[in-house]
Amino acid sequence: MKISIVGSGMVGSTTALRLLEDRTASSLVLVDVVEGLARAVALDLCQSAPLRGHTIEITGGSDYGPTEGSDLVVITAGVPRKPGQSRADLLGTNAEIVAGVAEQVARRSPSAVVIVVSNPLDEMTTLTWKVTGFPAERVVGMAGELDTSRYRYFVAEATGVHPTEVDAIVLGSHGETMVPLPRLTTVRGRPLSEILTAERIGEIVERTRNGGAEIVQLLPRGSAWMAPSASIADMVAAIVRDEGRVVPACAYLQGEYGVSGVYLGVPVRLGRRGVVEIVDLGLTSEEMALLHRAAETVRARTALLDELVGDARSGDEPAGNAAEPDPLEALRTESRIRRAVTQVLWERGSADPEEVEELTRKVMERITGR
Repeated sequence: MKISIVGSGMVGSTTALRLLEDRTASSLVLVDVVEGLARAVALDLCQSAPLRGHTIEITGGSDYGPTEGSDLVVITAGVPRKPGQSRADLLGTNAEIVAGVAEQVARRSPSAVVIVVSNPLDEMTTLTWKVTGFPAERVVGMAGELDTSRYRYFVAEATGVHPTEVDAIVLGSHGETMVPLPRLTTVRGRPLSEILTAERIGEIVERTRNGGAEIVQLLPRGSAWMAPSASIADMVAAIVRDEGRVVPACAYLQGEYGVSGVYLGVPVRLGRRGVVEIVDLGLTSEEMALLHRAAETVRARTALLDELVGDARSGDEPAGNAAEPDPLEALRTESRIRRAVTQVLWERGSADPEEVEELTRKVMERITGR
């Protein structure tokens, strides 16, 4: 199977390594807007072949041409979070980037299954579906796998067992409204409520919701990549091998769980054509209320997203009167400037995030006169 990964930063490059080690792809293509980055990662991976024994064809560059006819595309492109930022703060910046990627995917690989990883996850998955025009089952977001893995680890840490001995699932959006399910969590077959107090479980649930932010705070720059890439690789394996295995993922709901018209984290069966089935877990009324709250949060942000880039699914133009300033135009302009600044700094040898932000701010001040 031909797999393309768009975005060759830490998540994209580590995902490529995992797919090579897992022998998941027959051909692997890396793409990144930063000139030379994807090519460098591809070359580095190729040079590991004599030691690791893989025979997979690997190419990399800034041109989407080599992605033509991909069976599966993983989108990791976008700006990572900085300390103090929520995933939702990236909405305007990453919408422009992901929309551009989605257009290329639709043009080059019209039959592909797409896994979206860029944040804010639920909204970027929605955007990719709208821009590509693909059937909803062929566009899926990676978040539930990661959130569940973090939750299982935290439970294992608290109970003194190996993480593989914890059975659990996390639903909802990838952020503050994610919905871990302690009721369905077991440790070596025992209900979690028999092992830990409600207070301790609540602490674990809250830590899971802030799992990504905890890592962002510890890093000098960037965000998590090891666990995200492992989560992507697991989803890729389920799709490539047509396993029909149940995993938590961001999927489009059409009445399931009482929700319609929203991409949200739920249990799905993954196969060669993407989402084969959305699995009903039989949630309690309280759990269902939390899931509905998450759905409405995503719905509200998606409405803002439509204003940013237009509702490509229905052909609507971006909101706003051409005679009046678009209040969201600044976000689009800032996104373009940030990408240009990053490109220039990379060409000079380094793209320090603080320097990128400082130069972007100065250019914006000059443009706006503020």
